[in-house]
Amino acid sequence: MQQVLLTQTAINSSRVDSTSRTTSGQNTSVEKPIQVVRRDGSSTVLDISKIRAVVDWACCNLDVNSIALEAGLTTRLRHGITTREIQDNLINCALEMCSPEEPDWRYVAGRLHIWSLWKDTLVSRGYQYGNYEKTVRTKVNAGHYDDRILAYSEEELKEASSWINPDWDIDYDYAGAVLLTSRYLLSDELPQEAILTCSLLLASPEKSENRLMWAKQFYQAIASRKVSLATPILANLRVPNGSLTSCFIVSMDDNLESIFAEITNTARISKNGGGVGVNVSRIRATGSHVMGKPNASGGVVPWIKLLNDTAIAVNQGGRRAGAVTISLDIWHLDVPDFLEMQTENGDQRRKAYDIFPQLVICDEFMRRVINKEEWTLVDPYEIKTKLGIELAELWGEQFETVYQQIEAKIGTEITLYKKINARELFKTIMRSQIETGMPYLAFKDTINRANPNKHEGYIPGVNLCVESFSNVTPGQLAHCCNLVSLNLANLESSSELEQACRISVRILDNTIDITQPPLIEAKNHNDRYRTIGVGCMGLADWLAKRKLNYEHLTNINYLFEEIGYWCTQSSMELSKERGAYQAFPESEWAKGKLIGSKNVEWFTLNASQPERWVKLSEDIQTYGIRNSHITAIAPNTSSSLVQGCTASILPVYSRFFYDKWAKGTVPIAPPFIKDYFWFYPENKSLDQKKVIKAVSIMQQWIDTGISMELLFNLNQGIYFPNEPDREITAKDIFELLIMAWQEGCKAIYYIRTVQKDNFKESDNTCSSCAN
Repeated sequence: MQQVLLTQTAINSSRVDSTSRTTSGQNTSVEKPIQVVRRDGSSTVLDISKIRAVVDWACCNLDVNSIALEAGLTTRLRHGITTREIQDNLINCALEMCSPEEPDWRYVAGRLHIWSLWKDTLVSRGYQYGNYEKTVRTKVNAGHYDDRILAYSEEELKEASSWINPDWDIDYDYAGAVLLTSRYLLSDELPQEAILTCSLLLASPEKSENRLMWAKQFYQAIASRKVSLATPILANLRVPNGSLTSCFIVSMDDNLESIFAEITNTARISKNGGGVGVNVSRIRATGSHVMGKPNASGGVVPWIKLLNDTAIAVNQGGRRAGAVTISLDIWHLDVPDFLEMQTENGDQRRKAYDIFPQLVICDEFMRRVINKEEWTLVDPYEIKTKLGIELAELWGEQFETVYQQIEAKIGTEITLYKKINARELFKTIMRSQIETGMPYLAFKDTINRANPNKHEGYIPGVNLCVESFSNVTPGQLAHCCNLVSLNLANLESSSELEQACRISVRILDNTIDITQPPLIEAKNHNDRYRTIGVGCMGLADWLAKRKLNYEHLTNINYLFEEIGYWCTQSSMELSKERGAYQAFPESEWAKGKLIGSKNVEWFTLNASQPERWVKLSEDIQTYGIRNSHITAIAPNTSSSLVQGCTASILPVYSRFFYDKWAKGTVPIAPPFIKDYFWFYPENKSLDQKKVIKAVSIMQQWIDTGISMELLFNLNQGIYFPNEPDREITAKDIFELLIMAWQEGCKAIYYIRTVQKDNFKESDNTCSSCAN
């Protein structure tokens, strides 16, 4: 491995240990040279120049003083110190010096962490970079690499090895370097080897004459951090039988066979590291009939408890507990019990603290909330047995017509129900969100109106991170989706953005062909719909680099129009090459409708270049489209640290903060935000109306969903500079949630709060799904 040693600087005098001995009654002090223990166990005399060279290398081209790091280390040297301890001490020194004024020390720490990885790998296997084909053979023979990599010849692997650029290893700050090495790399594996192997495997479905060409493009985009692979792809692709799919949605039917089948499916998904959404709206309510006996059903909560315990028991190979969101329609009689599942009071046998509740909200309920009208909760089993209607399947005008018919029969034909003021129920939901961050809200009618496959079914709810969803049928189709994200922080030009979109769509379509879903219903879904999700991260950086903020809606609108167009156009081009997805005939796409099932006339009125959208509509009708859903923006909370950018499309919480990890606190300072310090707004003090408005603009060009968190600062004067004693009120939050629905947002992820100038964190589940 080529290592660049920089100009050495003078080092401060080193403090060394000394020993004293008495000779002929006199005390003399004799300094012994410090002995250092190498990584291979051998000893040598401490060579300060080697430490100086590493320090200079780690500080090169950064806004830091390398002498300060050397001075910090010299107080820690002692006899018998190991080279690993020296490296760790240098890292700790760098982290201690990191501050809002000198945030670049976190890059120094990141480089030193990577240096340790390089050295450990050299000791362990005898070489660093430069013998990739040997690494592949060794790992395949050991069962660490999927043997599908051997579809490439020795000559092809040597050629691929020549693409490796070790300098890309030193672009990570400390948080990114630690996450990369601890979460994604295998034993004795270097970062560029992992990325190159993933790229080769992702290109394996390509025609043999094009495989290396596409593999090189994939590698360069991923290694230069222009495209980010989701955690399941980057972590599992190289591993034999690894599942690559990020998110799943299953639905339970109202019978024991279906319920326990989906519990088993949830366990399988969790075992493979996926996040799963489970819709339980079809299950009969508390007090319903069971085997002809009245008041025998315990409702949905006992089944949710089983899912809760499954998530704990099947803990993703010991890495973390499974991550499950449970969705329930807002008309279900058990909604009040559902909202009580995570409170401390009440019957503990009806609690579920380890799942993530989600309410599926229809337009009719939201209208009644606004108008303070009555809402009726009903039992789906009674509706089905007496009226022959599966209420969970309905949405939009069809639901509204049937629901009014049901309400007309309340107290006569329909006997199991509860009437409640819609506004009061919504207040209960808000109270839970402020206290726990949940439930998530999924706006069912908005989601299903945009569904391109409404000719074949409906979307019951959203996934774990609320950005990915499509048709689900109990026992037949389970939604599944593979994800990547564009790193907007590193995409400088329109041509780079176009190329990244094309590469991302191709990567994900190939992923469908090489993944092994953990359940047959997911494979059926892959075959039928070929759902993918190209997302984004680093929007805050993209804005900051251009001296823009979240009020520059015209710029945001144009950016996401570009993303929407190039991703959709790329899927159409793939359809020319490979054929359309199976359910394309009679879909909204086939009718000439585009993103969000909108008529082409909408694009002629709203697009910056309407003629290309008209042409795209015509091309899709002629050639089809490869993927039924194409874009979806995940939270990317963890993977954005590896990518060195801000998470997802939301404003950064703070320009500089410390993230709490198991081994301590880690400094986080988005690189482009610090250069734009005085103008860029921090989310902890940003009016969330601006966030909602910006997300609604983006949503117009994203055909699936966006993980939108809302953050409310409960301190005085934050949102009202002219009223320093005024705090945000429940009424303010209520109006913002209503605004999100009215502006066309498809879902609301976590509600977070700032209290007493401290960020009150909720559990983060994104790493289980998209990261």
